[in-house]
Amino acid sequence: MAATYNNLYLDARKRLREAGVEGAQLEARELVCCAAGKSREQFYRDMALYASDPVEEKLAELLERRLAGEPVAYLIGEGGFYGLGLDITPDVLIPRMDTEVLAERAILLARAAGEGARVLDLCAGSGCVGLAVAANVPGCRVVLADVSEAALRLCKQNVRRNELNARVTCVQADALEPPDAALWDFDVIACNPPYIPTGDIAGLDVSVRDYEPLMALDGGEDGLDFYRAVTTLWKPAIKPGGHLLYEVGIGQAGDVGAILAQNQFEQIQTFQDTQGIGRVVEGVLNS
Repeated sequence: MAATYNNLYLDARKRLREAGVEGAQLEARELVCCAAGKSREQFYRDMALYASDPVEEKLAELLERRLAGEPVAYLIGEGGFYGLGLDITPDVLIPRMDTEVLAERAILLARAAGEGARVLDLCAGSGCVGLAVAANVPGCRVVLADVSEAALRLCKQNVRRNELNARVTCVQADALEPPDAALWDFDVIACNPPYIPTGDIAGLDVSVRDYEPLMALDGGEDGLDFYRAVTTLWKPAIKPGGHLLYEVGIGQAGDVGAILAQNQFEQIQTFQDTQGIGRVVEGVLNS
């Protein structure tokens, strides 16, 4: 018996809710749109129409994968961040609401730096932070840097998708190594590095542990390897008086602030996310 798009959506929403998925309503819509190859507008327009068998079969497959733990952003190949639409693949972390705190700070600092401000998004992944800065600060230039070739390919797709080619460039760079001589004179370096302590990874939620890239999660034994490396090795890439800002894990703000203080950074501040957790630590390079 054929079902309408609305029935498919209601059934998917029910199954997701029963499985305890928080955003069941939103996810059900996204999965039906993906299975049908429809935009959200087309989905709402066509809700009373009957779906074809291939669409039902595709939706059933997507639902099974979602209920097994696979994140919806990987299933549909896209996600949203700071008002931007982004292509997302399993080669990168899925952009999270928490990271919008990092983007917000980078945007404010890039604006304050004035026309021609230079911003580096290090460990860029999908490019979400740097692209949010470029989209919201028209006078700035942004570099997206990641060690992963697959991540850089995705960054380039997202630059094109958001029509920011004129002001955003993508380069391969290892955050654990000193920067290339071409990477210098930044007003702002924003970095969301791997910060999960190695021993904690096995205990992560299945949707993260089994699907998101390990290299984007593992921050070494105490989770602080990248903060130590970037703060010391990338300091020469920052202008005197420029800012280095990090996203940090729960309980890491004090340690990361101390690392910045040991490396001639001043005016160290911590900014909280919507849950009241210290999520971004930033410092100003002593000029």
